[in-house]
Amino acid sequence: MKVCFVNLGSLPALSPAHKNQRIGGEEVQHAQLAAALARRGHDVSLVVYDAGQADGAEFEGVKTHKAFEETGGLPVLRFVHPRWTRLWSAVARADAEAYYFSCAGMALGLLAMFCKLRGRRLVFRAASDTDCEPDKLLIRYARDRWLYEFGLKRADGVLVQSVTQQRAMLANYGKTSTVARMLVARPSATAAGTAKDVDVLWVANIREAKRPDRILEMARSLPHLSFHMAGGVFPGEEDLYRKIETAARGISNLVFHGGVPYLDVGSLFDRAKVFANTSDIEGFPNTFLQAWVRGIPVVTTFDPDRVIARYGLGSSHTSVEEMSRGLSAMTGDVAAYEAASAAAIKFMEQHYGEDEVLRPYLAALEDANVATTLGTERASVAETRR
Repeated sequence: MKVCFVNLGSLPALSPAHKNQRIGGEEVQHAQLAAALARRGHDVSLVVYDAGQADGAEFEGVKTHKAFEETGGLPVLRFVHPRWTRLWSAVARADAEAYYFSCAGMALGLLAMFCKLRGRRLVFRAASDTDCEPDKLLIRYARDRWLYEFGLKRADGVLVQSVTQQRAMLANYGKTSTVARMLVARPSATAAGTAKDVDVLWVANIREAKRPDRILEMARSLPHLSFHMAGGVFPGEEDLYRKIETAARGISNLVFHGGVPYLDVGSLFDRAKVFANTSDIEGFPNTFLQAWVRGIPVVTTFDPDRVIARYGLGSSHTSVEEMSRGLSAMTGDVAAYEAASAAAIKFMEQHYGEDEVLRPYLAALEDANVATTLGTERASVAETRR
């Protein structure tokens, strides 16, 4: 199969020469999916930003086509060129049978037009709960929201991260969808011998939706624990980054790393005992998988489809005070920690084997009929309509 993934910011997850550029979880997923399909013999390409690399440069068996340079928030007058013209030029050079895009954005509408004109298949996957809620879309301009919804309605296949998203996608957009899990890089063979000298690890881009202020508050309230915090600047929220960095460096039991490249962040996870998530909004965080594959329990304010509660993978909380108690309990109770750690490893072995994870993606790209949900829960059309 000839497939093209479209995610402009995913090059740092594949190319060591570009690893210091900003990256998020969805960029990581595109890169990992593309590389996994390439390993299985598919003809795979990836449309990315122009970061000075040669057009057609190949990384891990994935050919990259560059669209345009990253410029942050492009002015409205530059919508047609370079965003539209160069995006279409890049996807045309890929000349794929199927195109894959994830995360709500105007590019989905542009891809839908391209695929309709060329008779190609388009698959979309929601990357956050907000992608399934019209009133909560994280899209600034009305034109871009219209393009996203235009593309979503015309997507040939829709994937989601959770049953919660599956139900919302049907209720709000009338689109049936399939739950698709995510890939995760396995730790290196030497990781098992790494000293666990980080009690609590927090990793995310420094942005308001991730609530980095909460981890600072918890570090202050738990001086007997060592906290490590890693996160880069998010466009438009530079002031928040400076504020968080200044405050973090004033907390004696917290180490602030700033932005850590995805290709290097695994070494921080190898050192961690517990992973903390403080977000208000998520989809299904890559960081959860990076923790669980290492047997690291997750203590969080967000529990997608209640998998943490259902499988005993850590603990979920609704306030900073409650979460502080959860962190203290998880790090202080040896039996509880070992039980959560063992549950995490078992959960990943049972549900996140690469072949199993890839099955719904391949089915959607190839127009096959397959359904999957996380665990044993089912979300049928009939249930949702009731």
